[in-house]
Amino acid sequence: MNVLKIATAGSVDDGKSTLIGRILYDTKSLTDDKLEAIEEKSRQRGFDYLDFSLATDGLVAEREQGITIDVAHIYFSTPKTSFIIADTPGHIEYTRNMVTGASNSQASIILVDARNGVVEQTYRHFFINNLLKVKDVVVAVNKMDLVDFSQEKFNQIKGEIEYLASKSEYQNQNITFIPISALHGDNVVDRSDRIDWYNGQSLLDHLESLNPEDIQEASQVRFPVQNVIRPKTEEYHDFRGYAGKLYGGDLAVGDEVTILPSATKSKVKSVHFFDKEFEVAKRGSSISITLEDDVNISRGDMIVKAGEEPEVVKQLDATICWMDKTPLQASNKYYIKHGVNDAQVKIVNISSTIETDFSGKKESSNQLTLNEIGEVSLKVSKPLFVDSYKNNKANGAFILVNPKTNNTAGVGFIK
Repeated sequence: MNVLKIATAGSVDDGKSTLIGRILYDTKSLTDDKLEAIEEKSRQRGFDYLDFSLATDGLVAEREQGITIDVAHIYFSTPKTSFIIADTPGHIEYTRNMVTGASNSQASIILVDARNGVVEQTYRHFFINNLLKVKDVVVAVNKMDLVDFSQEKFNQIKGEIEYLASKSEYQNQNITFIPISALHGDNVVDRSDRIDWYNGQSLLDHLESLNPEDIQEASQVRFPVQNVIRPKTEEYHDFRGYAGKLYGGDLAVGDEVTILPSATKSKVKSVHFFDKEFEVAKRGSSISITLEDDVNISRGDMIVKAGEEPEVVKQLDATICWMDKTPLQASNKYYIKHGVNDAQVKIVNISSTIETDFSGKKESSNQLTLNEIGEVSLKVSKPLFVDSYKNNKANGAFILVNPKTNNTAGVGFIK
């Protein structure tokens, strides 16, 4: 069964939590006690409908204020697909939460209130989906019932988003527009008779039609070694395996590989998953492999296919989304975490900040404040094996950690 990771985004009160609650309700994914709690709370509030946002807003402050504050992950399945949905906040001050939710997602749903149309947060969320190279984006025009299911209003919003897309540097994105009413269920799980001018799929049907394999763009094998396995038992006395998660492409027995940083060559001797052996490991698999040669390999090294080597660098140019209350400034020092590798890093220069409404860049004041996005140069204390984020998401991203607080201070995307 396919597993699809989805992020939601939208301005405050666009209906993200309500939409997810409606999907859970219509797919019969809510437990009886959860449904009873939603019914009781809705009655207490005097609603003549079920407040589906209660299905996802878990914090007391969220339920009291009717807003989303933290990222919630919701799991449900249909006969065709298993879904993991990241319900992210809409407030501008929680932009970092939206980046976090979308960073591991294969598709994204951007909600737009049909009454308000495209607003500042729509620009911001669409920009972030472009920055993170989310390949499949659904623009769900919500609350269509409050504009009498107007096709003209829907087409106006569609035209504005398409104009934004034309200004983006990322042109491989698939954008699908679906008119919905999350509260009443129109075009959410089932097609709506009340929107007869729309000939496309319902939201759930469209999501089920996406193939996660097609959404992965990178093909270069990247196998960062997390652990060296030496059982030292009688049965596996001479066993020396290298464990980790496989990114990018598939790896098969007999493939010639290069080990970084030593640049030593060898071939894959065997592929193991728990107690079974396979001829081919699929990308995304957590495996251990053995090599034909006795090579000195340790945690933090990387195994790649010969001829597909990444760059080995000590200087990085990256786009950084800043997540810390303490501003990012030139000469500041942090820890960088790139895959399984850790190193010290110094900020060399902050060249510009990027406007999230696609209006361009402005010269930096030599700092990035909370939720700002900018172009930064960094110097690393040891070599890293990197790709550009454009070519390989898994190997082209990193996080910066504040050494004083151990907080995640920023997330970076290598150019």
